[in-house]
This record gives sequence, structure tokens and C-alpha cells, in this order.
Amino acid sequence: MSMTSTVTDSAGLSTYNPNATIGKGSATMDQSSFLRLLTAQMQYQDPFAPVDNAEMVSQMATITNSTGIAEMNATLKGLASELTGTRLGDAASWIGKSMLVQSNIAVPDAAGTYAGQITLPSAVEGATISLVDASGNVVKSIDMGSQPAGDVTFYWDGKDDAGETVTTAALQVKVTGATPSKVATWATIAAVQSPADGSSSKLITALGSYSPSDAISLM
Repeated sequence: MSMTSTVTDSAGLSTYNPNATIGKGSATMDQSSFLRLLTAQMQYQDPFAPVDNAEMVSQMATITNSTGIAEMNATLKGLASELTGTRLGDAASWIGKSMLVQSNIAVPDAAGTYAGQITLPSAVEGATISLVDASGNVVKSIDMGSQPAGDVTFYWDGKDDAGETVTTAALQVKVTGATPSKVATWATIAAVQSPADGSSSKLITALGSYSPSDAISLM
């Protein structure tokens, strides 16, 4: 069994021991370690040559700055996480595209086109889709005929038989001859809103604001 001895001087104080085992220190220093080091420095300082006030203030400023930088880095990492995926980066690339969302209101795109989709739970012998204005007037009727169960799309260019634009207002979608389980319409994405509270980004359309997950389809 090996033993180590302590070498002392005539005053009984420990001196350098070449055989002493030196532990491996940490490669980094956190706030707690810095404060312990500063406390030890003040405890063992020479009473005839104490630490200069300016030097102490400088050291305290150093730990304050280090703490502030660490907190700022943590905040920036959080922000980076918030701004990834569909929250802002991917959603911003959707601007100018059209998204299909569940809604019984149809609005025209830049070309004046109204389009959407109804979902039929079962086959029908005849169905009609009517686009109705705010006054209850049928602006356009689309005869869908016999349709199997599933998704059925509809489309209107917003013009009459003479090629004149009839309306550019929002129109309600009504279905007769069938009871669809879902009605959806296309809307152009005009902008992306990133709320200050850190919640999910919103896609701004003429139909309102939607989350990226609300998109049934994108084109």
C-alpha cells in the first residue's frame, strides 16, 4: 500500500510536494465556479496588498457579462426552435399559393376563379352545387350529375356566357340532391403571421387565418 506524506516548512505550512497527485480540472467555468474562485481570492489575499477595487469591479462585471451571454444564447436557441419547420420558414414559402381548407364560403383567386371540393359519403344520382351571394341570390349553379362516393371538385371562372365577370364577392356553397360530409374551398395565401406570443404561425387568406395543418391540399 502506497502512502503520501505532506511536506511542511518550519512554520508548519504546506509547501510544494512533487509527489502529490494533481486532479484533472474542468475545462469550463460556470458562474458557481467563478464565485468560489473569487471568494477564495478574497479569503487568502495579502492583507498588506488587498485586491484593488477596480480589479474587483472588473471581475464582477466579467461574471455578469458571462451570465448574460449564457442567458441570451439560451433565448436565441429557443427562438431558433420556434422559427423552424412549419412555424415560419416553411409556411413563408407558401405565400402566393392556394390552399384547400374546410369552408362553405368560396372566394375568387387572382384570376377570378371559384373552386372547391365536396365529399360525398355515398353515391348520388344527381347533385347540384349552388354559389349564393350575401342576399341569398343564386349566382351560379353547377350540375354535378351522378357521382360516386368520395371527393368531387367544382369550378367556376366567375364569368357569364358572354365572358363578362359576374361577381368578385365571397359566395356561399350550397349542395342540393346530396348531403356532403365535408365542404372545402380554395383560397390564396396572402401572408404569413408569426404571433409575438410564440404560438404557431398563421396563414392569412381571404377566408381568414389558418394554421398550416389546416391545409387539406396545397397548389
